[in-house]
Amino acid sequence: MAGAAHCSLQAKRLLLDPKFEGYKLSLEPLACYQLGLDAAVAEVQLRDDQYTLDHMRAFGMYNYLHLDSWYQDNVYYVDQFGRVMNLSVTLDTALQKPREVFRLPTDLTACDNRLCASMHFSSSTWVTLSDGTGRLYLIKSGKRGSSASEKWEIVFNEELGSPFIVAHSVSFIKSDAHSLTVLLLRVEKDELDTKGSGFHVTLEWVTITERKEGDHRYEINKRRVLQGKSVPHYAAIEPSGDGLMIVSHKPFTFMQSESDKLEENDDAKVSNEKKDPLYYWQQTEDDVTITVHLPQDITKDDIKIRFSPDNICVTLKDQTPLMEGNLYSSVDHESCTWIIREDKSLEISLIKKNEGCRWPELIIGDTRGELIMDPSQCSEIAESLMHLTSEVMNPNPEKENPPCNAQELEECDAFLEDGASLCRFDGDTLKVTHIINLGSNQYLFSVVVNPKEMPCFCLRHDVDALLWQPHSDQPENMWEHIATFNALGYVQASKQDKKFMACAPDYSYAALCECLRRVFIYRQPTPLATVLYNRKEGRQVGQVAKQLVATLEANDPILGFQATSERLFVLTTKTLFLIKVNSGN
Repeated sequence: MAGAAHCSLQAKRLLLDPKFEGYKLSLEPLACYQLGLDAAVAEVQLRDDQYTLDHMRAFGMYNYLHLDSWYQDNVYYVDQFGRVMNLSVTLDTALQKPREVFRLPTDLTACDNRLCASMHFSSSTWVTLSDGTGRLYLIKSGKRGSSASEKWEIVFNEELGSPFIVAHSVSFIKSDAHSLTVLLLRVEKDELDTKGSGFHVTLEWVTITERKEGDHRYEINKRRVLQGKSVPHYAAIEPSGDGLMIVSHKPFTFMQSESDKLEENDDAKVSNEKKDPLYYWQQTEDDVTITVHLPQDITKDDIKIRFSPDNICVTLKDQTPLMEGNLYSSVDHESCTWIIREDKSLEISLIKKNEGCRWPELIIGDTRGELIMDPSQCSEIAESLMHLTSEVMNPNPEKENPPCNAQELEECDAFLEDGASLCRFDGDTLKVTHIINLGSNQYLFSVVVNPKEMPCFCLRHDVDALLWQPHSDQPENMWEHIATFNALGYVQASKQDKKFMACAPDYSYAALCECLRRVFIYRQPTPLATVLYNRKEGRQVGQVAKQLVATLEANDPILGFQATSERLFVLTTKTLFLIKVNSGN
């Protein structure tokens, strides 16, 4: 991760409600409609050799219902006959049966190690589809969901190795050529992993481009593979196709091709030749001293040094700057000096503006220097950290401020994945450019608010759930806090049987469903039509947030769950349920 910018997520205070009082259970009836399916959903059970947590997350908890965000209230699923079935809703009281829009050409039952069929809507007219056997289809669909004459046409159909599911895809035009880029997710056996689960996870990033011959045929342009040790919670390609964002518990790295390895070996040889530090630096509480060894022919007139409050630039003989960049902290630039010592070395003195502040690095991101510390500084640092370590666990729990009070945590607050991170990969260099350590900000779900943008992801922040919209084209505002679901982080933690979570694209409600029957809906606070008093505090309550519960008339497990601004779609093996949450305008 060297060279990556370490960022943080900035919550908007205006979107937080510290006075939120909780959800009130509402008994208002929810209109629920159900459609019997002509054929069962093509569910694929986990095999005996798919026994890890990653297999369960990727395939066992797969959402078999696909929402087409480009068109309103439009959902798809694949049935056991390999038919892609569509339901487009305009009026709940006049529901049509799901209709077939496409049929997979292959016999799904013929493949022993197949996964579930998967699809993603790359644009308003393009669909990427996998049959679960390792074959990828690019389909030109035209306008979807509204007319019975809708025809899906295959423009690319190729075997891409072992079975995978489509995680994400985008359609874009670059250099007058149309391309689709797709992320394929696999969980593969890892013979080298003897201590872990024995599997690793790969994300293959495939770019398919229209041929220049003008025959409207498409061919693979690039194939790149990332590998990690956990199934990503979130993996999405930027709309321009130039980068990739991944939220995962364990890091992903690009696997190199042989030519890349040779280039890197050459770079490593060069770097080994230059392993001596470019400069050495020392610090006290008040100042920083930098020492640079100069070439023999350099005189005082050849040296140009520019000091500014947050920046330094050192140039020799009008060449490329020897040292340049932002300092770790501000300096009093008018008091900074430099001299040439007798041993032909350049000594630069910087006066710290914030006295007592210890700098972990001199120039941000510059690893060419070496910090020299005297023994007294080392012992001082060790002493300052002494209170954080002990021979025994929680040595004095009775004292006023114990190191840890486990009683403040509830059982439902505990979750395993403390090490999750959000990384942005560059498509050209294949390196991480931005990284955010999510720490205790537990990943909850993702949702498409605007199909032309990347999917949003929802994270737990304290008790709340905050929704973040990535903006790959805005480096200063790459992750924007766009909505808050009050106390949802805490509420969902207590739902032990939850399977899927979702929210409306207009943020009007969030919802979660259990493995069987029950659906919980959490509305945003709305103003009250009547006067309501808080008896404890003797004050009037202006608005209230409602929780609603729907129980489905089904004994089959829930296989799919999607939310739109007006309704929830819930898919079981043989039935598709529609729950009317909001009335249309």
